[in-house]
Formats: sequence, C-alpha cells, structure tokens
Amino acid sequence: MLEAFDAPAVLLTPDYRILAANETYRQTFGYSEQVIGRTCHEVSHGLDRPCDEADESCPLREARSAVEPRRVLHVHHTPAGDEHVDVEVRPVFDGEGRLSCFLELMRPSRFALPTGMAALGMVGRSAAFNRMLELVRRVAPSETTALLLGESGTGKELVARAIHDGSRRSSGAFVAVECSGLTETLFESELFGHERGAFTGALARREGLVAAARGGTLFLDEIGDIPPSLQVKLLRLLETRMYRRVGGTEPQQADFRLVCATHRDLSAMVAAGEFRADLYYRIATFPIPLPALRERLEDLPLLVGHLLGRYPGCKDKHLTAAALAWLEEQSFPGNIRELRNLLERACLLCDGDLIGPRHLAPPGHLSEVIGGAFADEPLVSLAEAERRYLASALERWGGDRRELAARLGISERTLFRKIRELRES
Repeated sequence: MLEAFDAPAVLLTPDYRILAANETYRQTFGYSEQVIGRTCHEVSHGLDRPCDEADESCPLREARSAVEPRRVLHVHHTPAGDEHVDVEVRPVFDGEGRLSCFLELMRPSRFALPTGMAALGMVGRSAAFNRMLELVRRVAPSETTALLLGESGTGKELVARAIHDGSRRSSGAFVAVECSGLTETLFESELFGHERGAFTGALARREGLVAAARGGTLFLDEIGDIPPSLQVKLLRLLETRMYRRVGGTEPQQADFRLVCATHRDLSAMVAAGEFRADLYYRIATFPIPLPALRERLEDLPLLVGHLLGRYPGCKDKHLTAAALAWLEEQSFPGNIRELRNLLERACLLCDGDLIGPRHLAPPGHLSEVIGGAFADEPLVSLAEAERRYLASALERWGGDRRELAARLGISERTLFRKIRELRES
C-alpha cells in the first residue's frame, strides 16, 4: 500500500513507532538502515522524545486527539542537510472502525531551506518562521488572495514570489506594483495602460501592469498607501475583473492572482475611515503575518551565512562569536534589510576573514561595543585576551566542539590546537 504513494510514506503506531516505510521514504531521507521499530521523532528529527515535548508541533498527536487528518511543517534531517518537510498524518481504522495506526506522508517543501544554502529562497528554521511558511504553503496552490502583514524589511516581496512560484500560475509573470506615492493619473496609467493621445506625452498605446500579469500574479506592495480616491478604482477591478485603458472605451478582461502587502494596520485604518472597508474585506481573505527579525533571532546564524554567501568576496568571511552576540542584542527596526546592509558594510571594512563587532558597529558606536564587560579591566596582550575568552567560551558552551568552532569563526582543527595550548599554558 505504501509503495502506491509517490511521496515518502510510513505507517506509525499511536506511540510513534514505525511499522512500515516505502522505498521513496528511504531514498528521499537517506534511511538505508533499518527503521522498522524506531520512533519517527528519532529517525526524522534526531530527538529522544516526541516533537511536541521539544517545542515543536506534532501532527500525530493532534491526529490522535481529533481522530482526523492533520498537517504541519517540520524540519527533517536528510543526506543533503536539514530541510523543511510538509507532514500529513491520517488515522487508519480497521474493519470494525477502531483506530489501528497512522499513515504519515512527507513532501519536501520547495519554499525555503532551514540552512544557509538557499540561493534565492527564504532561509530559517525558527518557530515564528515556520508558522509563516506553513501559511504560505497552504495558500500558494489556491487562487485565494493573500495579504502579507509585516514591518518594512521583513521580505514581503520574497514571500509574494514564493506564493507565486508555488501556485498553478508559476509559469506566468510575477508583476510587482509599488503603490506608495502613485498619483491618480499615474496609478491608472501604470495599472491599466493608456491609449495613444490619452494625455500629453502619450504617443502610443501602452499596456498596463494588469495586462502584463495576465495568467500570472499581481503583487500590490504597500497597498495601505493607496489614497481613498484610488481605492474605489482598485475595488472595481477586483470585483468585476474588468478595466479600461486610460482614454479608452473598450473593456478589457483581467486574469491574475492577487497578492497584497502592507506594513500598516489596515483594520485600524478602516475604523478611522482611511481605508475602504469593502476593499479591506476583499483583500484580507488570507492574512499572513511576517515575523520581525527580533522575533526570530535564532535564525541569525543561518541568515548571516546566507547573506554573506551572496556578496562577492564575502563567501569565506565569518562572524566571530562576539560579533554574533552583538547582533543578537540589536532590535533591528529595519529587519533583514538592515542586517543585509550591516553585513555588506562589514565585509568592506574587514580585511581578513573574521568579522568582529568593530566591523558591524555604525560609526560613532564603536565605544559601546568595546565597552561594557571590558571597560573596567586593565589592558592585557591580545594573546592573553584570546586565552581568557577561549576559557570562558569553553566553560559556557554546552554543544559539541564542531559547533563551537563554527561560532568562533575558526576551523575545528584550529580550535583543538588552541585548546591544547590553553591547557599547556
């Protein structure tokens, strides 16, 4: 029965034990060794206890409680590294209607990678990031209008592109419209196009962005900045799927999937009379909150590695533990865009391979980085300062040496050499 599924599939007992697994499961996740009798959380997550006891959602437990199918997004271990997997669990009943076992289907997500190896996709593995990705995964295959809600710099256009890429319209165009600052004439001309002679300078007929998005996705960024006089024109387009070019009389048929985004509180704007209620309810069918960077600081190492890998000449650069600790203390009002700018500037300032706090700190703030814990201590040699810091790091670090070397921005071999020198001194 399991071999009939084209996705990785296993049968599980109510206490998480694997009864059977298909060949696709073994090939996809590299489980050539025996998996029968082992627990799903051990095989897929490397955990010694169920997912829900390790601060993750457990679809099996939810399916067992509700006695109905459940779906969640998980990070699974694979031969290529960790990756997001869409997990669906269905209860299986015997001939007398009693719960027998659970069928678990796993489909690797194409929206994001939980490691820093993604070329253009979203990167993260925090709970806040996974909740957002779960909503993206659910809405993408449909034609439902998605409304992305988040602060500036949280990657709303990247999420909109992910929704487009995961839809049935992925072969069509993705057309982004920046709504901020558009005047009424410019808004209509950009969106609907114009006929020749419609206004001064209109020397030829021009197709608008609605026509360019035919068969694809129209992304209206910062839709909360559209003035009320233009909101009614947009509402008519969405309701009728018809429009006219500026200066034209012939109605045109629109065919696009709509995704909107804003950093504003649209519901508060509706209450204040600044945004049309009918337009709000038309676009807010499926809201997706995007977490701010300060809400997903555990993703910082992944984001840093991913962003450094995108800059020419920065692929071999690494952050020191002190630099990463400094980043973790920042509030990041500009979110990922601010982080990207900080790293790009640090790469230009750093002559070696190790980026420290002094490379990240904005001009005039270096004293704040150097101060604090070292402000009242007497000056020592750099070699002595390194020995003290390494001793402190070894005392506080609870993980393995490979991870510690990565956090310190050095090779594992160099770390063992320095530890040996520390013990011999």
